[in-house]
Amino acid sequence: MIIIEQMLTSFVASGAFGIIFNMPQKSLIKCGLVGMIGWMLYFLLFNNHVNNVIASFVAAFFVAAISQFFAKRYKTPVIVFSVAGIIPLVPGSTAYDAMRHIVENDYNTAIQLATKAFMVSGAIAVGLVFSEVINQLINKFKHSKRSKTTSR
Repeated sequence: MIIIEQMLTSFVASGAFGIIFNMPQKSLIKCGLVGMIGWMLYFLLFNNHVNNVIASFVAAFFVAAISQFFAKRYKTPVIVFSVAGIIPLVPGSTAYDAMRHIVENDYNTAIQLATKAFMVSGAIAVGLVFSEVINQLINKFKHSKRSKTTSR
C-alpha cells in the first residue's frame, strides 16, 4: 500500500509543480509521470540500502533521460519535463531541518544536515548533466555514422 501512496503523491507533486509554473496543459500528466518514475526509482533504491546521494544521482539521471525522450516524442522543451520531474527528489525537508537546528544553536547537527542536503542537491545536478552529456554523445555518434554512410 505504501508504494501506491508514494506513486500517487509524487505524481501529484510533479504535476502540481507544473501547474504552478505554467507548464503546457497537455504535458502536465507527462510531467507527473516523469516525477513519479524518478521518485519510485529513488524510493526503491533507498529502501534497498543504497546511499541516498547515489539513489538521488541515479533517479535524476533517469528523470533526465525520460525527459529527453518525452521532449523528442512530444516536441516540447526538455526543461518542461526535467524540472517538474526532479521536484520529488529535492531535499527540502533536510535543508529545513538544517536551518531549524541552526536556530536552535545545534550547529553540529545543522552542519551534518546541510552537508547531506548539499550532497543530494549536487547529485541531482550531476545526474541531470551526466544524462545530457550521454545524450549528446549518442546523437553525435548517430550523426557521424549517418554522414559517413551518405558520403559513400
